[in-house]
Amino acid sequence: MSERKVLNKYYPPDFDPAKIPKLKLPKDRQYVVRLMAPFNMRCRTCGEYIYKGKKFNARKETVQNEAYLGLPIFRFYIKCPRCLAEITFKTDPENTDYAMEHGATRNFQAEKLLEEEEKRMQKEREEEELNNPMKVLENRTKDSKLEMEVLENLQELKELNQRQANVDFEAMLKQHKEVEEEQRRKEQEEDEQEMKAMLEQAQNRRLLVDSDSDEEPTKRCPNPRAQTKPTAILQEDPQSKRPRMESWERSGGKLSTKAQLAGLVARRKQKPDPVLDKGMETPGTTATTGSLPAAAAAAAATSSLKLLGAYEDSEDSASD
Repeated sequence: MSERKVLNKYYPPDFDPAKIPKLKLPKDRQYVVRLMAPFNMRCRTCGEYIYKGKKFNARKETVQNEAYLGLPIFRFYIKCPRCLAEITFKTDPENTDYAMEHGATRNFQAEKLLEEEEKRMQKEREEEELNNPMKVLENRTKDSKLEMEVLENLQELKELNQRQANVDFEAMLKQHKEVEEEQRRKEQEEDEQEMKAMLEQAQNRRLLVDSDSDEEPTKRCPNPRAQTKPTAILQEDPQSKRPRMESWERSGGKLSTKAQLAGLVARRKQKPDPVLDKGMETPGTTATTGSLPAAAAAAAATSSLKLLGAYEDSEDSASD
């Protein structure tokens, strides 16, 4: 399989290049090329500005009877993008640049000429100093004098501007610093006043809370028994039960004394013992028989006291 891109071609043994006929092309023939404008220019016909780097489809030809050190010089033809006027320029290998020829004027040409002149003068000076050491000293003296004159002129211009302006920069800076300090002092005073006001409000609020806490017990608890603990009933003062006892006593009477309780109990009549009737009584037996009614009365009083206590407990539970 043959290669797609052939680099080496086959030449037969009997190949003779002199037998190949040559084309007779004119020397001033033109080619169409794509290029960019090498410098800023302005059209002479319509005044349109053409900036450096703008692309054109140009015609290229070789300039006849012109060369620089054997290098050919080329000429380019372009058209103005506004009026379609023809503009031509050619290469300048001597200065490594392009030269405007017809149809437009090159912008910033004066700057370019000035740079070229400075380069030429610098080159001539270096050549003179190379062979003449006194010329070197003379040029250095001129340079130092010129530099001193430039510095003096600059100082005079500064003084003139200061006299005309009448602006004191030091005073301006000082005034700016004073304004900043005054503003900072005002801010500090405002912060201190706010802190004092906040502290006073906190103290007033604390005093109000304390006064409210002192007044609330008297307003909310008119009855001291409402806030007593459930176990406080065991330690209750017996005097608190006195009003209820008095009401019971007024309705039912006092039953706290043994004499009154004994009056409520009726004595039973006992049959005489035959042994006693026969004369066997003694003082000791008489005392025992006499004490039986008293024991019965004491037992009755105890039972009545138990009933009274149960009644009082039922009243207390009902009131709670």
